[in-house]
Amino acid sequence: MSKDAVLDSDRTTYSRFKSSIKKKLAAMARVASSPIVTRWQQLHARCLCASGRPRLLGAARKAPGIVSIKNVFPVMPHVPKKLSIMKTVVTLPSSPAAAVLEGRDNRTEMEKKQKYPSQLPVVQELRCGIAESGDRKTCGNTGCIWKGCRDGTQNEFRAITTMKPSIAPEPEVRIHITGLRNDYYLNILDWSLENLIGIAVGSAAHIWSGGTLQAIESIDLNSSSKYISSLAWIKEGTCLAVGTSDGEVQLWDIETKKRLRNMFGHLSVVGALSWNHYILSSGSHLGSIHHHDVRVAQHHVGTLCQNKKSICSLKWSLTDQLLASGSSDGILSIWPNDPGVKLQSQPLKTIPHSSAVKAMNWCPWQSKVLATGGGMKDGILRVWDINREKIIRSVATDSQICSLLWLPKSSKLMTGQGLPGNQMKIWKYPMLTNSSELYGHKGRVLHIALSPDQSRFLSVAADGIACLWKCYESEESKHSSKVFSSGYLSSLFLESK
Repeated sequence: MSKDAVLDSDRTTYSRFKSSIKKKLAAMARVASSPIVTRWQQLHARCLCASGRPRLLGAARKAPGIVSIKNVFPVMPHVPKKLSIMKTVVTLPSSPAAAVLEGRDNRTEMEKKQKYPSQLPVVQELRCGIAESGDRKTCGNTGCIWKGCRDGTQNEFRAITTMKPSIAPEPEVRIHITGLRNDYYLNILDWSLENLIGIAVGSAAHIWSGGTLQAIESIDLNSSSKYISSLAWIKEGTCLAVGTSDGEVQLWDIETKKRLRNMFGHLSVVGALSWNHYILSSGSHLGSIHHHDVRVAQHHVGTLCQNKKSICSLKWSLTDQLLASGSSDGILSIWPNDPGVKLQSQPLKTIPHSSAVKAMNWCPWQSKVLATGGGMKDGILRVWDINREKIIRSVATDSQICSLLWLPKSSKLMTGQGLPGNQMKIWKYPMLTNSSELYGHKGRVLHIALSPDQSRFLSVAADGIACLWKCYESEESKHSSKVFSSGYLSSLFLESK
């Protein structure tokens, strides 16, 4: 065979090979998660000779061991320092994690439907910026790393994407509390600056460490006819104030485990307590507010009266300049810092609401800002500028607001809700947009208390369940969170769920 015939044979073979490659390219589309070329496009170009053995083409035949594919595929330009990559993320609605397609997916549509017969995948297009650092390229999108190919082919890199599942937060500890009183107008939970938790159950108040949940002490009225209707920790020390259903206010020293004194004066249930240094203010269901100077024998130094309606909330501002009181008839009153006031004294401001003002709290970083939550007939969260008596922002929660808490670290508000959800809602301040919801109760969330380091909070609901939640997690603690054992808790009133 002549030399020209051999060349014609080579040209015919190459033309046939090139035509075959074009057909493959037309039949198979690129996968979006492969930004440059897919793996099957990077195989060395080979052809078969008449004997059936593989033979390299063109320059490769002249220089064995070197493969040239520039005539088959165009050479891709060098990857720039910054670029935008499209990735296809397929999320199955019932799956906790998302699947990312890498390379090819040769399954037919019928095979996919058979594997997921009742699930329709949701496809999202995500863009991310790539920054080079040596042979590793880091994506601007969280959890995505682009690794440069080895062996000198810089144009190749593969997407490795890990998408974290969106799972509703769960409480660290869920505790049964037997005998918990389901009363909207009581305040029977408080968390002290000394990291002590107090909760009233019937005629007893139980105290345990906020750090270990180990039971420390139990205060009992030793009475079958009266119960503890409110409690509050003093800001300085371990003194606990307790209000009772027969109008008595008691002081207990937890360190010495002794009752310091009994203070009388109310004729009805003491439903709310609030400390202003050595002044303890107490509110009763008959509408009166008493100021007690706990340093002196004649403790009753002042009295306020609010329309003879039940006082269901009392809060001294953090600057101790103003006292806010809420009543069952929907009246929010602001009183001056004057412990020696007389009965006929009038509040500085009176702000009416359409239902009881029980959920109420001062903003920790804005001294004249107060948040209130409406009862069953209202359900509106309001943030007030007390100086101007104007609403900064309000939002309808569509349920009874039973408790309210500020979260200083995140500048957010938390509300404990009633029906239909019985959940806790977290609101971004000042816009009051609902950022998240926490579900862990089957009854209305009556009480919420924040730990002194603001890392955890405790919720207590009408279903007799107390839940300990984490407020803020570091990246390390997400992987190794410490879960407290409910076995530490007092067997007098707690049972493991």
